[in-house]
Amino acid sequence: MRLAVVGATGVVGETILRVLDERGIDAASVGRFASRERDGVRAASDEALAHFDCVFFASSEDASERYVPALVARGAFAIDNSSSYRMRPGVPLIVPEVNADAAEPGHRIYPVANCTAIVLCVALAPVRDAAGLRGVRVATYQAASGAGRAGLEELLAGERAIAAGEADAHAVFPASLARNVVPQVGAFDDDGWSGEEKKVAEETRKMLGLPDLIVSATTVRVPVRTAHSEAIFVETERDTSIEELAAAFARAPGVVFHRSGIVTPRDVEGTDLVHVARLRAESGSRRHVALWAVGDQLRKGAATNAVQILQLLASKGYIAP
Repeated sequence: MRLAVVGATGVVGETILRVLDERGIDAASVGRFASRERDGVRAASDEALAHFDCVFFASSEDASERYVPALVARGAFAIDNSSSYRMRPGVPLIVPEVNADAAEPGHRIYPVANCTAIVLCVALAPVRDAAGLRGVRVATYQAASGAGRAGLEELLAGERAIAAGEADAHAVFPASLARNVVPQVGAFDDDGWSGEEKKVAEETRKMLGLPDLIVSATTVRVPVRTAHSEAIFVETERDTSIEELAAAFARAPGVVFHRSGIVTPRDVEGTDLVHVARLRAESGSRRHVALWAVGDQLRKGAATNAVQILQLLASKGYIAP
């Protein structure tokens, strides 16, 4: 199996390469590509990518839209971290712990979902399977890494400036992120919803296989490095109990369930699992529960999920292991 990573010099591309190595993926070759040639990294082009069986995209929407059609036309696979193909009809949006059955032999494009939606769906799938889902409301607390290397660098520069008593400039985020929270991720539409909030709602419905699910999100950027946190409020379809849901979380793949105590973004940085804590019922209700979920945005929210998709395709025999 010949693999390639487009966007190999970005933080997601670098993490994909690291996860491939950590998971012992047996590849005949792993090509590294970016928008231009630099140390050990080639410039991406249709010709340069033509000899690979599966290409990971960790770059811009422009790169995905430019190169994916030719790859698919010759029978290769594209695992794409951009938003270009996520909501296209007939294209699966896979989180292996949530909807592995959505992958079928004829599919060649496998988008990686929005990082916030991935963490949310891993936390929601056990509830869906135990008691059904009627509605979800979520407030997110999203790491600087969601804006790429530039976001991480701006956060660090802001922290240094404040510590030195200097003014901190911002260009990546709508307001300074250091020692602050910014309640805008993406541009607002005419009704006041941000692009990120709409992505979370749309992609969550698709991944959970619940097109009519009520999903309402408020997405907020916070001054942490790589892990997203979410306060989730759920209405189930059927009566349930904390005991039933706790058992569902305890056996769910990809989940670490904390029956008591808390878990923070720093606790999960650099890991591949979604942690769920603070599970509780609203007073007197058997259908309304609240919980807290945390997951590393660069790994489970992006790179690790991409590599897991490759492993899923190999396990199904769609691509050579």
